[in-house]
Order: sequence, then structure tokens, then C-alpha cells
Amino acid sequence: MKSKLTWILLPLFMVLGLTISHAQEKSVTGTIVDQDNVPLPGASVVVVGTSRGTQTDFDGNYSILVNVGEVLRFSYIGQMTTERTVGSEAVINVQLMQEAQELQEVVLQGYRTATRAKSSVASQTLTDETIKNRPNANVLQTLSGQVAGLEVNTVSGQPGAAPSVRIRGINSINGNTAPLFIIDGTPVDEDNFRSINPQEIASVDVLKDAAATAVYGNRGANGVVVIKTKQGSYNTPLQINYTGILSFSSLQDNDYNLMNSQEQLTLENQRGRGLGAGLSPDEIAAVPTYNWDEYFFRTGLTQSHNLSFQGGGEHFSQYTSLGFFDQEGILKGSDLKRFNIRNNVKGKSENGRFTYGTNISINYSESNEPDGVGEEGINSNFVIGAYNSVPYVTPDEYTNGADLLDPLLFYNTPLFLVDKLKTFTRKIEEVKVIGSFNASYKITPQLTAAIIMGGDYQSEFLTVARAPESFNALLFGGAENPTSGFQEQASTRQFSYNQVTSLSYANTWGKHSVDIGLYTEYFKAHFRQFGYLANGLNPATFYPGDGSGLIPVQIDPNTGGLLFVDTANAEILDAGLFSYFGQADYDYDRRYGFTGTIRRDASYRFAGSNKWATFWSVAGRWNIHSEAFMEDSAFDQLKLRASYGTSGNQRISGNSYFSSPDLTQSFFASGSGYGNQTAISLAQIGNSTLEWETVAQFDVGVDFEVFDRRLRGSVDYYDKKTTDLFQRSPVSAINSVTFLDANVGDLTNRGMDLALRWDVLRSSEADGFNLTLSGVVNYNETHVNNIPTGTGESLDDNGLTGRRNGGIFNEYYLLQYAGVNPSSGNLLFRTAEGELTENPDADTDRVWLDKNLIPDWQGSFGFEMNYKGFFLSTQFNFVTGVDRFDFDLEAFQSPDVIGQFRSSRDLLDAWTPDNPRADLPSYDAFNRTSFTSDRYLRDADYVRLRFAQIGYDFPARFLDKTGFSRLRVFGNAENLFTWSSWRGFDPEAQANTVVGAPLYPTPRIMSIGVELGF
Repeated sequence: MKSKLTWILLPLFMVLGLTISHAQEKSVTGTIVDQDNVPLPGASVVVVGTSRGTQTDFDGNYSILVNVGEVLRFSYIGQMTTERTVGSEAVINVQLMQEAQELQEVVLQGYRTATRAKSSVASQTLTDETIKNRPNANVLQTLSGQVAGLEVNTVSGQPGAAPSVRIRGINSINGNTAPLFIIDGTPVDEDNFRSINPQEIASVDVLKDAAATAVYGNRGANGVVVIKTKQGSYNTPLQINYTGILSFSSLQDNDYNLMNSQEQLTLENQRGRGLGAGLSPDEIAAVPTYNWDEYFFRTGLTQSHNLSFQGGGEHFSQYTSLGFFDQEGILKGSDLKRFNIRNNVKGKSENGRFTYGTNISINYSESNEPDGVGEEGINSNFVIGAYNSVPYVTPDEYTNGADLLDPLLFYNTPLFLVDKLKTFTRKIEEVKVIGSFNASYKITPQLTAAIIMGGDYQSEFLTVARAPESFNALLFGGAENPTSGFQEQASTRQFSYNQVTSLSYANTWGKHSVDIGLYTEYFKAHFRQFGYLANGLNPATFYPGDGSGLIPVQIDPNTGGLLFVDTANAEILDAGLFSYFGQADYDYDRRYGFTGTIRRDASYRFAGSNKWATFWSVAGRWNIHSEAFMEDSAFDQLKLRASYGTSGNQRISGNSYFSSPDLTQSFFASGSGYGNQTAISLAQIGNSTLEWETVAQFDVGVDFEVFDRRLRGSVDYYDKKTTDLFQRSPVSAINSVTFLDANVGDLTNRGMDLALRWDVLRSSEADGFNLTLSGVVNYNETHVNNIPTGTGESLDDNGLTGRRNGGIFNEYYLLQYAGVNPSSGNLLFRTAEGELTENPDADTDRVWLDKNLIPDWQGSFGFEMNYKGFFLSTQFNFVTGVDRFDFDLEAFQSPDVIGQFRSSRDLLDAWTPDNPRADLPSYDAFNRTSFTSDRYLRDADYVRLRFAQIGYDFPARFLDKTGFSRLRVFGNAENLFTWSSWRGFDPEAQANTVVGAPLYPTPRIMSIGVELGF
């Protein structure tokens, strides 16, 4: 342990070992300020090649003894390092620019970088300024609305829940649609970011077009998101920073207009159903109203603490951070607690030819996640308890689970769920370690060899337990059984390793430059899982996760059968990929350039000649602003770029490294045959011709900066086509199999991206007024072709959506609702020919609606403002073109649940002979539940104030003699306001469930925080 501690503290000791020495030749003084002319206290001033150095005071002033001809290096955390050669002057003042500006000038192009002038790719970079200090447990949620073409859709408010992420639409029907995520050179599991600390992130690059993604070959089909974590800087004294954030989460509003107790009981009395059927008006008037949302939901408290140490010497730097995050979900029984430690080290040799770096992150989290949310179980979904529960039942009526069995009444649903909240456990404990090592060596000034090795390890331990005396245990195990219940535990370990080895050549002569790279990539992943399900628990000794309450198998005295039979499970899965590829870039005079990529990939999923596939891209650029005819124009930059290429998707089924590993093989299974004799039957017909899905993408874009860079942005048009889609293809039923998984059909995505920033006001004063407007927009349309059926149409199992040749992806295929028949109170529908009818044919009258869950337009707009240390920023997200079923509204408007669940006041305006123009049908309409139609298909477009921040940066003069080099206070708001016709909690959740199965709403979050620098 002592040895480990020494290695952990070594980088810190090395930074503390930086000494300050003095020369005798002459004294140089000066002031260091930032890009806004604000003095920088604690900035580093070092004589290059020596250990002599000093720091600026609280007013940014410094003084140092140097020799004429020596070089001074000026650096400060978050700023670009600058060097000045000492001459005869006695005063050297320096202005340091933000590293964010440097990042904007350097563009990531796959496994290499290029200056913006020499880049041909469509990408967008986010710095930590738009990521840090947000209270979201999952950093992917923070990316929402910040990148044109990046769609982040949050379905659940569970702390740390993984949102769905897509870049420029959907590229597969049954395969993986998420982009490849890389952290410090290591590909990571895209479905698990709950253990990652957002405060450690320095930048996020989103790569979108073929020029940027083809180099990733087998995993670049859906785009790539490259995340870099924070690093220390060379020749920088120790910097200590602390950030603390306190947040309060609350439930967003809904517009379902639910009844109080008097209204509910009166309606029940009129219908002769439920508790209200036997009450008099006076008894109804005396019943209190209890809102169950106040019981199952809460104001969730979140605290986040992060402490970082960074600095470096001449040849070594380090960044170390410690993080703690504790978030209560707004739904009781849900929370996330996380601990993080990171250490990033980089170094270089004396001559600079050898460089190396290590990045390691160790994360531990505990998450309580209620199950059954989003399902229709009235004894399992807490959200049903919160909103569908009748208001005249109160928590005081709960005693224990056994008392709820007799009588078993549906209007006691909230009490069923109170019991579950007290007696059910679902907890996930996770250890996640992400580490990487990189090294490079300049064999010659032009030739460099490099290696990047990375691993992603995650170990999850799941505990699920139903207490033996709970309502559900007694209900399913028998009320007379005192040892019901179950405990399930599962241990899952997943490890992936990735290695990229490269040899690159870069050279410049005259107006020409070339950059050539040759690479190999090796990827291997392993999955191990084992667990058990123990039925029957002893209430005297049971404790969730402990084995003392487990009981042995018993014989049923009545039937002689076995009771409490335990089961065990285990699984071993492996996956692997291998690739070799090359990339070359040529530039002439920083005006014209071309980039080419070719990559050869092998996947373990496919057989024979299909195991290998080739992907490629070509790209070109023209820096128009460098032409002579643009010399006096308003453009500071005007670049035209275009690319075309292919990428592959070998995860053709599901979203896991390990899904469907053996579809190319045939399998047989044992079972009962003729005369109940043991027999062997065909279980799977292998398809040895399966191959990669291939995405070919064309992109043309323009990057521009005008009016002294006040207005800057980019616009792109893209056209993507996925071929060899993995789908069910009909085959002869001679082997009792009616379909076979095959590569058939194609899918297209076309659209445009737009990103703009406009400095409306830009002050030259250090504390002047600055105002910047910004926005990103994406338009996308997705169409499917060559459906592998005789009709050219295919319907999904949900009975709501499907696909047709030339139609949009997952298009609704439904009967059309036409309102209420004023003469009868029954529902009216339209036939396929448009005629009105109360009795449509569900087979022949359904039509394609040209609607789906996928947005047509999405993006954001907002502003950033600062003045005299005060700052204010906003981000408004918007989505249009989403149509979604409001099945929660259907449940609240259903007359069939009167007496069991809560109703909407909408029902008070149902059809009667005296109210023939009502929007809702008669309570007794014969066809009210006969047909599935678009009656509850609703527009889910919205505009949302996704994020707002206000705060104050204390000037350096206020911090003199306080011991702080920086003090910043701020307040944040997430999901503050939403404008939408959607009546439910959250229009953002692009998901359809079933009637009476509400989802976990995403919360509104208010937070306050402080940043301290030492």
C-alpha cells in the first residue's frame, strides 16, 4: 500500500519540487493579463531551459532576474502558453489567450489533428466552458442542443440514465445507431456514462462526415464522439481548484387536469362503480383530497464536490482530480452516488523527440433504480401510484402487505406501491476503470512512430430483492406462505482493450505539405456474467443482499412438488476486431487540400470472405479567403469543403459488442418429439452470407468568419445511404422457419447542419459589455427502400408502426380518428377512402400517416453576456416534427377505469344527448376500445429553456490577501420552462409505451455553485 501511495503522490511531489532561482544580469518586470485584459494572479513566468521562475501577484505583476537572450515562458491554467526573448527592454507585458480559442484552431481528424486551414472534415468542438458545472449526472445529457446534428434524447429521469444519442439521423433498422465514443484514445461503452465525472472533461469533438469517420472503419458508421480529459501544463506552478455545486430537482408540470376527491367520487356515484357508488353527497363532500405525487415524488437534493491539482515542470506535467457526486432522484427510491479519481500524466524527453502520457480514471457508483417504471403493473410502477391513484385514498390507510390482500381492490393501487417502496430493493454497484497509455518517438523530424493502448473495465453487481412479507410476495407466493419473496444477484464483468499503432510522415517544402499515416488497430472485448435467483426468504433473518435469509428447497405437502427452487445462470462472451488502414493529406499554399483514407477491417461476427471489408473516403478543401480576389473582402475565413466515403456497422443486431455473435451458424436443440420422446429440432438456420451494413455519405460544407470574426459559423448538406440492412427476409417454410436474417434493403438520411455565433457587442475594455448570440440547427429526413416483402411493406410487432418503400422510418400505420358522432356518441373513423364510419376494418382501413417519432428540425439558440465580472448565458432547445402517443392521457380519459383509478376533468365533458358536440365519446360508446387509431397521437414539438446560468467572477483586486487566485459564484437552471402543446410531463422523451404505463419524468434542476482557485 505504501508503494502504491508513493506512485500516486509522485506527480504532486514533482510539481512541488519546482524551484525558483535568480540570475544577476538584469531585472525584467511586467503584467500578464488574459484576452479580456483582466490581470492573471498566479501566472507562471519561467526562464526556458532553467529552473528559475516566479509567479505574478494579485494584480498580475511579476519581476524576474534574467540574462539578455534568454527566453521567458508565460503560462496560466486555461490559457495558451507564450514565449518572449529578452532583449534590451526592462518591461515585458504579455496577454495570454484562452486555450478554447486554440482548440478552435486545431481540428481533430480521426487519429490526427490539423489546423483549421488544413482541415477537410465536418466536426464541432465543445470546450469545458459549456460542459462543466452542470448538475446532470450523465455528461451526455449536457451535450443536448450544443452540436448541430447531434440528437440527445433523454427518456428517463433516473439519475445517471443513459439517453439515446444519434448523429445525423438513424442509420440502421435493427443494428447499433449510437456513435462511437472515445475517451483519451480508449473506445468506451456508449450505454454507460453514469460513472464518468463531467468535471474532468476538457473538450468534446463530434465527428460527423465521412472525411472524419471513415478512418474508424468498422465503428464509424454512426459518427464519432471524442472526449479528452484535462491535462496539466508544462512549466506551470501547482494550481489547486475546487468546485462545489448544490442542486434541487423537482417534477416538471403536466396539463392532465386531474379530478379531486369530490369530483372523482361524484363521477363514481353517477356510474355506480367504486367507493363513490355507496356514498351520499354529504359523505362525498367530507372526503379529503390527497395528491399522491407528493408522496412518490420529492424535491431531490444533489451535491457535487471536485478538487483538482495540476502543474508541471520542464519535461513533466500532471493533472489529478477527486470527485464526489450524490444525487437524489425526484422519484423516491431512486438515487446515484459516485466517487471519482483521475490522474493524467504527460512527459517528454530533454530533446523533445520522445513524448508519453498516461490517463487513468477510477470510478465507483451506487445506484438505486426502481424497476417497473414505464410498465403497466399497478403493483410495480411508482409513477402510476403518483398520478393514476384515486385521491380519496391516503397513506394513513396503509398498515402492511397482508392487509391489502383481502379485499383486493384496484383503488388501493397507491397502497400496493407504498408497500413496494418499503419492501423492494434494486441496487447496482459499479466499478469502472478507464485507462490509456500513449507514446510517440520522432525517428526523424518528419517521421514519427506512436502507440495508443487503452482499456475500459466495468464490473457491476446487481441486487434485486422482494421482502417475504411484502404485498407482492404474498400475492404471488400465496397469502398463507410466510416465506415468499425472492432475492436475485448478478455479477457482470466487461473488459475491452484497444490498441492503435502508427507510423506517420509529415513534411513541408515551399508551398507544399504532406501528412501520411499508416495504422493498425486491434480490439478485443470479454464479457463474463454469473448470478442466481433464490425463491423463498426467511423474514426473521432476511436482509437485502445478504444470504442469511435464503431457505432450502422444500416439498409441497399437498402436491409433492418442489417449492422455492433456486436457479443459477452464467454466460461467457468474447468479441474481436482487427484493422489496418492509411490516411494521406496534401496541402498547397494553405489554399487547396485533399485527404484520402482507406481502411481494411475484420470482424468476428461474419464468416468466410465476409469477415473482411474495406472502407474509404476522399475529401477536398478550398480556402477561398486566401485567394487574391478576396483580399479586401469582409471574410476573415471562407472555406469550401466536400467529402465522400464509406463506414461500416458490424454491430448489425442490438447495441452490444457481444450481441448476435453466431448468426452465421446453424444450431439444433433438444426437446419433446413424437410420443413425448426426446428429440432434436432445428433451432437456428445459419446465414453464412451475412455481412456488414455499409453507410456511404456525401457532405459539402462551408466554414466562414466575417467582420473581424464577429460572425462565424458553418453550414453543411449531407446525404447518407445505408445498404445491406440487417432485416428479416421471408423464406420457404419447408423447415418450419418463415424468415431468415439477411442483408437486404437500404435507408437514406438527408439533411443539413447549421452552426452560428455572432458577437453582437465586443468590448475592448477588460470589464466592458460583451454579448454573443449563438445557435445550431439540424434538418433530417429518413426514408426506407427495398423492403424484403412481396408488398414492399413491413409492420412492427407493436402494431402501430412499420416501413414501406419510399416511406419514412418507423412510420405510423393506423386507423384515422374523425371525432365523436354527435347523433350517437360513438367514435367516428375514416375508411381508407376517407368515408366516415363507426365500424372501420382494421385490416383494410389503416393508412400510412407520414408521421413518426423522429424530429424533422432540432437545435438550439441562446446568448452569452458579461459585464464587469457578471455573466449570464442561456440555451433554448427546440424540436419539431415529432408525433408521439399520449397513452397517459388515454388512461385519464378512459371511462372504463372509473372506480379504480383517477380521471381527468376532461371526462366531465363527455357526450350526452344534452351535450352532442362534446370532444369525448359517450361513456358507453360501443366502439370506445375496439380499434387502435391515431386518436391519441399528439404533436410533441417543443421549445425549452434547457439551460441558464448567471454568476459573478470576482476581480483579482478583491482577492488580494485572501489566499485565493480565483473566486466565481454562479446559479444554474436546467429545464426551467417548456412551451409545448404536449400535455404530459416531458415532450423530450421520444418513446411510446402502452396505456397506463407512464415513464419516469425528467426533472427541473436549480443549482448554486462556487469555483475556488488557490
